[in-house]
Amino acid sequence: MNSPRLLRQQDHFQGRFSAMACDCVLLMRTANPALADSLLRAAEARTRAIEAKFSRYITGSLCDRINRSQGKPVPIDEETHRLLLFADTCYRLSEGLFDLTSGVLRRAWQFDGSDRLPTPEQITPLLARIGWDKVQWNAQWIILPEGMELDFGGIGKEYAVDCVAALMAELAPDTPVLVNFGGDLALSQPVDLPWRIGITPASKDAPSPTLLTLTDGALATSGDTQRFLLHSGVRYSHLLNPKTGRATHGGPRQMTVAGKTCLQAGLLSTLALLHGPDAEAFIQAQRVPYWITD
Repeated sequence: MNSPRLLRQQDHFQGRFSAMACDCVLLMRTANPALADSLLRAAEARTRAIEAKFSRYITGSLCDRINRSQGKPVPIDEETHRLLLFADTCYRLSEGLFDLTSGVLRRAWQFDGSDRLPTPEQITPLLARIGWDKVQWNAQWIILPEGMELDFGGIGKEYAVDCVAALMAELAPDTPVLVNFGGDLALSQPVDLPWRIGITPASKDAPSPTLLTLTDGALATSGDTQRFLLHSGVRYSHLLNPKTGRATHGGPRQMTVAGKTCLQAGLLSTLALLHGPDAEAFIQAQRVPYWITD
């Protein structure tokens, strides 16, 4: 079976769709085109359901309703509660560097490759609208203070990768699947025959892609290849420090981290780059495999 969405390769099918502002790819080691097609459809449906629920860009999504709630309680379900628990753990372990409420800083920062930095007068008022510790929530509802916003963008894609990988394992336990959403990826199950992964370097002048092999777990990549500012010779990453409201700089342009899940790998790669010049020291202390691909 060959189509724009599903292509047969030597030993697997490649399925493709677009969601979450990225290219979503599934590699499925099966010779059964009907199975490959059904897995692709299931993966796309699960991904779009997550996006429809947690995207701040979609009017009427749960995230949108929370952000428009004006301090009133908004009912949540078990899935949302689990994601909030994860975000809360990240906030505490990172000592506030990971904060679901920090997305409001985008009002001051525009990472368009220009040299335009926001002024302190633009940043300072926004800091009062940041603080996960100000949010009240339990298993049934969440109360977001008026004027604040939630943004699941920092974990949404990684969460979707993990969910789809788990779904593939459930639907086809004998079919290895690699789930790749915009370079963040996870395997549906451990494999004896490794998947070969190529990491495109951040710089166009860098050598050929870094080639890795993966038999289990996940990879996530963070960097400033697409979104950055360049001012007075300093390159500012789109990763913003919620404590200062400032963009990070001085660290690697791109880092890939391995983890048991894509959520874990994504969190570690993001936190590492938020440490700027100390990024590599931070990730070394975590004792996880990593690759800097400047």
